[in-house]
Amino acid sequence: MNESQALSSREREQGTQFSPKFDAAGLLTAVVVDAATQAVLVVAFMNDAALVQTRLTGKVHFWSRSRGALWLKGETSGNFLHVEEILVDCDQDALVIRARPAGPTCHTGEASCFYRRLNPGAPDASALVKVKT
Repeated sequence: MNESQALSSREREQGTQFSPKFDAAGLLTAVVVDAATQAVLVVAFMNDAALVQTRLTGKVHFWSRSRGALWLKGETSGNFLHVEEILVDCDQDALVIRARPAGPTCHTGEASCFYRRLNPGAPDASALVKVKT
């Protein structure tokens, strides 16, 4: 993938050239949603290598900031995220990936990493309530 080229705002926002705009750490945000239900499954980060591997293999890859390494989602569990479609936001610094999960997405075994709701009126010690995912 080429380095982000100097595109005009119009070219970046209205054109057909894919020129991802990575942040200072070389990352962009990727939101993965279930292609069938549209439920948010996971939000993580991609660097250029993760984006290239995702496009080449059809399986979602991320950049693990904690491990400092490329990470194929599902490589140890077998719960891969199979890409159906990748949507690019207007300024090309974030992606929405519609994927078919091959099992639970969260490392906790939950279907989605978003399995708790914040109860705004409760004290922080009891503010999280588990929801069905």
